[in-house]
Amino acid sequence: MARVLVIEDNDTLRDGMAISVNRMGHEVAACATGAEGIAAFAKHRHDFVVTDLRMAPVDGLEVIARIRELEPQAVVLVVTAFGTVETAVEAMKRGAFDFIQKPFAPDVLRAKVERGLEIAAMRRNVVRLEARAAALESDLSPGDVASIVGSSEPMQRLLAAVRKVAATDTTVLITGESGTGKELIARAVHDLSPRSRGPFVGVHCAALAESLLESELFGHERGAFTGAVKRKLGRFELADGGTVFLDEIGETSPSIQTKLLRVLQQREFERVGGEETLKVDVRVVSASNRDLKAEVEQGRFREDLYYRLHIVPLQIPPLRDRPQDVLELAAFFVRKHGPKVNRKVRGFTEEAGRALSGYRWPGNVRELENAVEQALVFCEGEEIALCDLPAFVTRGRAADVLTLPTADAPLPELLDEIERQLIVRAYERARGVKTETARLLGIKTSGLYYKLEKFGLLKPGEKSDKPDGSDGGADGR
Repeated sequence: MARVLVIEDNDTLRDGMAISVNRMGHEVAACATGAEGIAAFAKHRHDFVVTDLRMAPVDGLEVIARIRELEPQAVVLVVTAFGTVETAVEAMKRGAFDFIQKPFAPDVLRAKVERGLEIAAMRRNVVRLEARAAALESDLSPGDVASIVGSSEPMQRLLAAVRKVAATDTTVLITGESGTGKELIARAVHDLSPRSRGPFVGVHCAALAESLLESELFGHERGAFTGAVKRKLGRFELADGGTVFLDEIGETSPSIQTKLLRVLQQREFERVGGEETLKVDVRVVSASNRDLKAEVEQGRFREDLYYRLHIVPLQIPPLRDRPQDVLELAAFFVRKHGPKVNRKVRGFTEEAGRALSGYRWPGNVRELENAVEQALVFCEGEEIALCDLPAFVTRGRAADVLTLPTADAPLPELLDEIERQLIVRAYERARGVKTETARLLGIKTSGLYYKLEKFGLLKPGEKSDKPDGSDGGADGR
């Protein structure tokens, strides 16, 4: 059912047109003057407008102009009397889609209305797609379900919960520290749901001031505030049929929280500066790095909104609680960012891997990704070495970089392992240059070759590079 506005100063003709359109199953508003019609359209954006040309004091041409100002995509049918076809042509130049000449049969009017509503639907779709594309371009960073990496038990439990909740249409609240990947989980909920063919539209609630956030969420009408030169569709409207993701919802103001509560309860809202109530079919997934329950107790978050959002909670564990995922994630980021920095890196050295696993990653997955990308920039070999990692990862590791095999191992075995690890550290710091490695260790290069061979650290084909005439000696001196 569409909304059709009929503007005609002849009572009989106006009532006849209204009845004909109403019998088509559409909602009809009928106005006797051009001024009334413009006011009615300003209050409720109708899908289709039928207007007479000859009216006073506001004629059909002015009606077209004013309606097109309010809604550039408006579809207007002009009704004209015999002998004023030239004026009807002028009306089409000003934006009317067609005209109909009096007298006309009801079937002719219905055919024009049907065609006009088809055009109106196409125009709305074009506007919606353009707005949706623009929103996605400026949206949160693109997600990918395949990017959810982690074979640890906490992550496997989380992904099992994601698969279960995705099959429903319930509201989801994702919690976790900054950088844990809340948007990726939200996208996974959408991609695995029956709404996956619909749009996934997100908004970062903490990134915008209250007035801008309201417009971003619910849209605004032309002239709603300074700079509102045209109508803007909000994120809820753009997400119709899909999922809207509200990131950092704990940062919203009480006023925004009130409006969000209404959307969750009734799935309806008004654009900023508008009076028309819009209904949407969306699934709401929200996220916060705050403890919203504590925020409710402190009076900073609405309790009724909290319980509307907290129907199904998903808690993402911090990276420090799943250290076994660190190297798996790091390898994924090498594959992801390696081509971007033109590096053919196949992994990490043993020492670099231990450094990554031993760091607590307060910035979680986001911090790890940044560290790997930085290491790729400085890496010159096929493996990322300890010296390639950012200083914040390696700083203060002198005491814990040496790992003893077992507490009760024989002394020769302990000494060999300590020596091997010291050689590996120096070799990495020297980026594989053996003369520099020997200098850092304070031994001869010939001795270094002996020790590299002793500990199985020489690569295939390197034995022939041992300096002539030197067996290295057991002590390398």
